Amino acid sequence: MESSANTTTTALVAAGPRSRTIYVFSLCAIFLAVAIVFVLGLHLAVRKSDELSAQRQSREIAQAVSNGLDDLAQAQEGAAVWDLLAWELAKPMPDWAWVDENVGQWLHGLFRHDALYILDGADRLVYGSANGQALPPGEHADILQDIGQFVDLVRGRRTRQNNPHERLPGQPLAADNSLRTTPAAVHATDVAIFRGRPAAVSVMRIEAPLHGAASDDRAPLLVNVRYLDGSFLRDLSRNNQIEALHFHRFATGQAHDGEYATELVSSEGKRLGYLMWLPDLPGSELWQALLPLLAATLAGLGGIIVLLSTRTYRLMGQQARNLEQLRSAHVELRAREAQAHHLAFHDVLTGLPNRALFNNCVDQALGRTRTGDSFAILLLDLDRFKHVNDTWGHLAGDALIQEFASRLSGAVSTQDTVARLGGDEFAILAKGRTPQSIAVLADAILAQVRRPFEVLGNRAFVGLSIGISFAPQNGTDRAELMRKADIALYRAKDEGRDRYCVFSAEMDETVKVRAAIEEDLRRALASPGELQVFYQPQIDSQTHALIGVEALARWNHPVRGPISPQLFVPIAEDTGLINPLGQWVLAQACRAALKWPGLSVAVNLSPVQFQSGGFAEAVTSQVLAAGVHPSRIELEVTEGVLVDDDQRVRTALNTLRKNGFRIALDDFGTGYSSLSYLRKFEVDKIKIDRSFIQSIGQAADSTPIVSAVVTLGHAMGLTVTAEGVETPEQRDFLATAGCNEFQGFLFSKAVSEDEISRLLERADPGWQAQPPA
Repeated sequence: MESSANTTTTALVAAGPRSRTIYVFSLCAIFLAVAIVFVLGLHLAVRKSDELSAQRQSREIAQAVSNGLDDLAQAQEGAAVWDLLAWELAKPMPDWAWVDENVGQWLHGLFRHDALYILDGADRLVYGSANGQALPPGEHADILQDIGQFVDLVRGRRTRQNNPHERLPGQPLAADNSLRTTPAAVHATDVAIFRGRPAAVSVMRIEAPLHGAASDDRAPLLVNVRYLDGSFLRDLSRNNQIEALHFHRFATGQAHDGEYATELVSSEGKRLGYLMWLPDLPGSELWQALLPLLAATLAGLGGIIVLLSTRTYRLMGQQARNLEQLRSAHVELRAREAQAHHLAFHDVLTGLPNRALFNNCVDQALGRTRTGDSFAILLLDLDRFKHVNDTWGHLAGDALIQEFASRLSGAVSTQDTVARLGGDEFAILAKGRTPQSIAVLADAILAQVRRPFEVLGNRAFVGLSIGISFAPQNGTDRAELMRKADIALYRAKDEGRDRYCVFSAEMDETVKVRAAIEEDLRRALASPGELQVFYQPQIDSQTHALIGVEALARWNHPVRGPISPQLFVPIAEDTGLINPLGQWVLAQACRAALKWPGLSVAVNLSPVQFQSGGFAEAVTSQVLAAGVHPSRIELEVTEGVLVDDDQRVRTALNTLRKNGFRIALDDFGTGYSSLSYLRKFEVDKIKIDRSFIQSIGQAADSTPIVSAVVTLGHAMGLTVTAEGVETPEQRDFLATAGCNEFQGFLFSKAVSEDEISRLLERADPGWQAQPPA
């Protein structure tokens, strides 16, 4: 290079001043052109880097607000969809100190909710908490002017489509809905101006998922608020390194003094204000660092031209370093974008893909079915998971979810996708498997769940229900495949849980039939004629006298014909129709009791009915209003009501007994009967289940079991009734064993009211009515 420069210099001297001037001018023009192009390119790269950084921070802010809405509703669901809270609020005088400790302080302390309110069925403020402190009565009573639109949406007084963060009554979910809540959680969730401040607001119905919920117009509401201009922005600014982040309600939208602004808009398009911040500008910082160097380089233009041959490699080295700095800034920017992308598509608690990513994977798999690929979707729902939360707290529930996610990931292959859809709901996308291998996978997962979970020093046992659908056999649409897997999941739950079910066309038809029966049952309750009450006689074991009847609902459908109570009663329990159905049967029973003054009338109660507030008082009022003394009415409950050991159930049964009703425990021996339940709930009668009666003389253990039950009942001062007596041999054995009452086809099936009246009019003394003991 040195020799070349010397040669060039010698040649220029020989060529004369004009040639040297032209040569120098040419070199200057070339160098200036290259310098201008380089500076402009660097400036464009700087501006682009700044623009990408600001856009990234704007997306991070928008995603954080969106995640804040989801987190607010998900945390709120832990309190709103909670039997204990629903039952406490249903009391005439709720324990507000308990509500404050377990709801107000818990949501503020753990999830940093700034304000929390509870509205009763008439939308009156009955409890309030701000910054973890209970509010005095009457304070913040004007909140409805800020949240009235949310309350109207949840109550169904106003309708619109769901936004991606909420689940409104009667509305399909938004296409991009990724909220991790259960189907029971009905709520309106959005950003709004609350008490003059920007806030994430969620209004959710308070429900008792295990035992039914109040109707839409009576359910109390839980209101949760997290202000967006306080700790939320400070956390967002700190966690994402966003400088000087603040809220400006009346900004014009134009940035000032280097600030950037992004609109804060509700899902209905209402502008609430602007979030403004000083953006991270890595390009500008780089430009300021390079500017002195560039100035020095341009200032030495004459020297560079003269010493071009000896300085070229230095300039190229400097350019390489400059490009490396730009490349490093670009790599850092891409890394931040990758982190934000991961957080947007993965569950924070388990690290598994979330619903949005799972949906995307299913859509991609559906695209490959056109070339012959197949896959299966498995929907998984933990059984008895809420019991873990209620017993040991939400931290224990979180630990169980993490352990379950780990076991689930270990049970699948690397080509499968495991996702957490929300709460205790998970999903698996299993590719390229046969139905047989899917069955093996499901069995392996069930085996993993049957092992105890170690959570916070406790051993927890849960179950698992799995629903499975196949593509393309069950469809080529993601929503359809998920719906069919969900149908199979609920079939698994209906069949006893702790199992898996594969979708079949019959299941879909069953769902449609159930929906049709539900609609017809609503109509039948509104128009008398189809529903009837039949009465099965109860016989004194010694005198064979007719001493009472059991009221049983019957439905003669005009198209389908007779529909079994075993079909329509569970549908009524699932849909909330059990309350009007139970009231109607009780009304018919009261009318019959007035007609037959010598008989007691037994009425069956569903466990779901006990979840209604003031149930015992409502039953007592209805019976007294009909002119019947409560001692004439016998109320039959199943063992499932007692096993829950619910304070509301215990209080209701005690109230009914004090008001004069007799309580009978139906189907005794088939479930979880124990001496402790009989002592705790103080029933008056036990009815031995027909399965034991029918096995007398056949199964080796039935005879001693029946004798033991009769002895137990008498020792506790209870009346013992045998159900399903069909043969004289069964009758004679039960009479000898000391059974007090008989009921079964040997004496009579359930018959109409007129037939009972004819039985009472017979001359045969064995059928003459006798006053109940």
